[in-house]
Amino acid sequence: MVSSENTELVVVGTVHHVPTPEALEVLANVAVVVNNAGVISAVLPADSPAADEAVRRAKTVVRLGQYERLMPGLIDTHVHAPQWPQLGTGLDLPLEKWLFDYTFPLEAKYADAAFAQSVWSHMVPTFLRHGTTTSVYYATVDTHSTTLLAQTCVEHGQRAYVGRVAMDHPEGTPEWYRDATAQQGIEASQRSIEEIHALAGNTGLVSPIVTPRFIPACSDELLAGLGELASRTNTLVQTHCSESHWEHGYVLERYGRTDTEMLKYFGLLKQGTVLAHGVHIGNTDYDIIKEVHAGVAHCPMSNSYFANGVFPARRVLGLGVHVGLGTDISAGTDVGLMKQCVHAVTSSRMLEDGVNGVDGGVENSRIDIVAAFYMATTGGARMLGLNAGVIAVGNHFDAIVVSTAASDSGLRVYDDVDGEERIFEKIVRLSGPRDISHIWVAGKRIK
Repeated sequence: MVSSENTELVVVGTVHHVPTPEALEVLANVAVVVNNAGVISAVLPADSPAADEAVRRAKTVVRLGQYERLMPGLIDTHVHAPQWPQLGTGLDLPLEKWLFDYTFPLEAKYADAAFAQSVWSHMVPTFLRHGTTTSVYYATVDTHSTTLLAQTCVEHGQRAYVGRVAMDHPEGTPEWYRDATAQQGIEASQRSIEEIHALAGNTGLVSPIVTPRFIPACSDELLAGLGELASRTNTLVQTHCSESHWEHGYVLERYGRTDTEMLKYFGLLKQGTVLAHGVHIGNTDYDIIKEVHAGVAHCPMSNSYFANGVFPARRVLGLGVHVGLGTDISAGTDVGLMKQCVHAVTSSRMLEDGVNGVDGGVENSRIDIVAAFYMATTGGARMLGLNAGVIAVGNHFDAIVVSTAASDSGLRVYDDVDGEERIFEKIVRLSGPRDISHIWVAGKRIK
């Protein structure tokens, strides 16, 4: 039965989505009904009387062709927005030197509002063109440029979590790019939360997120204050956790406890917390993460450069821990999450097989493209507590249409060879922006 509320949109065609890591679900020839709040109100057989009624009442009807598939929008759970201008460059150093030599000097430039806006106005629509309907952004220490990023997301219609980066440690940050004191960092982060909530036109599409960069960049006072701020304002948290040997070892040396344990101690590990990378998180730490309903943003491409290891995605998913997928721009060099799905599968194969017979592999580590796409959609949504990632009643209609007709990406369906599972695999492995014909966020078409 279709509800009596106004029907804004009906999309008729075949759906590909992945509600669990184990299996692709194909909904053939269905009518997806979207109400005027941008929420899916029904998924009906396209040839049913109820679908006919929904089509008759809809303001907009989109009928997909034989070689088009409707898929959930992609959810990028880890993006360093100010690093956009250095995308594809400067990946020749270890993490701690990369930050000081390349990244911090670039991020300091965002005190110039005109420079910040020029970057945001190019970056946000580019992510959307790659099918990324939701991004979780690290912004900069500068509050104004952070608000500008959130405003740009509102204007372009991208769902986003935007965090002003807090960092004050005199040894872990340069003097010219950090909060002068812990108290100033806490106050600036609170101001950022308030400004994002108050943005004109922001009806909840863009949310603030408390963002201590990582423990090496923060004093104890700042970490504790941000934990209290997140609790008091009911705001999600993002930070890095056990990314590399250096970061993981630094926290152990400073506290005698793991990154995960200390984030919990400071009140930063809670439901919805996004822990970037997590390559060196231990088994007992995962018990803690699962208990509080936090999760890990798996960034397979950037892990290859900076993490000194491979994230054990299959094992962590098997533990019941939330896992999303992230580009980690600019330590990751691919904008689209489809490519990160491919990297996730590749790195899992290397973890299982070992490298050149020197390092023994870890049995039962490989994942397939279905599990990777799960992380890029449903997994990220569950970590954030977001009703998205699956084309299902009650979820936001954040979705894309991918054409599988011949294109210069190599994506093409051969009717005598390709069933739906092969079509799905081809889409994830081969598609690019030119193959994405429609993008919706909260039921609104992105132009």
